[in-house]
Amino acid sequence: MKAIVYTEYGPPEVLQLKEVAKPTPKDNELLIRIEATTVTAVDSTFRQGASLSGRFYTGLKRPKRAVLGSTLAGEIEAVGKDVTLFKEGDQVFGATADFGAHAEYICLPENGALALKPASITYEEAVATNAVLTALPFLRDSGQIRSGQRVLINGASGSVGSYAVQLAKQAGATVTGVCSTEKMEFVKSLGADKVIDYKQEDFTDIDETYDIIFDAAGKSSFGRCKHLLKENGIYLSTVLSPRIVFDMIWTSIVGSKKAKIAFAGLRPASEQAKDLRFLTELIEAGQLKSLIDRCYPLAETAEAYRYFETGNKKGSVVITMA
Repeated sequence: MKAIVYTEYGPPEVLQLKEVAKPTPKDNELLIRIEATTVTAVDSTFRQGASLSGRFYTGLKRPKRAVLGSTLAGEIEAVGKDVTLFKEGDQVFGATADFGAHAEYICLPENGALALKPASITYEEAVATNAVLTALPFLRDSGQIRSGQRVLINGASGSVGSYAVQLAKQAGATVTGVCSTEKMEFVKSLGADKVIDYKQEDFTDIDETYDIIFDAAGKSSFGRCKHLLKENGIYLSTVLSPRIVFDMIWTSIVGSKKAKIAFAGLRPASEQAKDLRFLTELIEAGQLKSLIDRCYPLAETAEAYRYFETGNKKGSVVITMA
């Protein structure tokens, strides 16, 4: 089968299209023919190898996992003899913490982070919604979002931020989105009540307060945003750093305003599968729309990463096997 392989850290050029062995499912596994996957911030970070903490997972000197890709949508081609939850021919979408989705096939346990794909959308549209698996636990679990709250989302046009806007509106919050000039209309179309152009105005200078500040772009800090939080307000960041870890520990002891980070990708697969089913309900009820910026064929995966890293995208960058 074809797969995108990288054997060293570096720029997108390290990603190479190769022929590799097609996997065989174990007794409790599914063999999935992948139709679509996405480029995520984690994929990009791990490929670059710039994060020392990340290298403890991916390999200190060189990648231990040759194939990136943590999201997928496709059809089950074969099942192990002990599988009961799915059957051959099922169309599924989901995620994998062990990567390997930038390939034509993957084997995953039947109790993994998988769910039946909504019949009303394509594989590309389904895989593009996987950013909800990050946005949802941040807002629902760490932020404890409630109807009537005021929420600010920095990076509101990105993969996670664009779904965070929709989820916050679906929860009944009043939402302010922060993005660039070119993306303001896009963020408004997602339901944001107000949009701030960061090229014209620093959102930390505004004279408003919020129950939740969700920095989906990882470009700010609790210290810079603390004065914008109401009493018992919560600051959320998607980027793991020594600063946010210190702030999280410190604010858990002192003060009413809290800094938090959700380790969304490390949650049990059963919880992620439950969220995928909830996501399916939202899609089928017309309460959440899939957001695709561009699609690239597998052979152009390096170019997909290159575009992803320009920061110009709106929604998800999808890779297709066709």
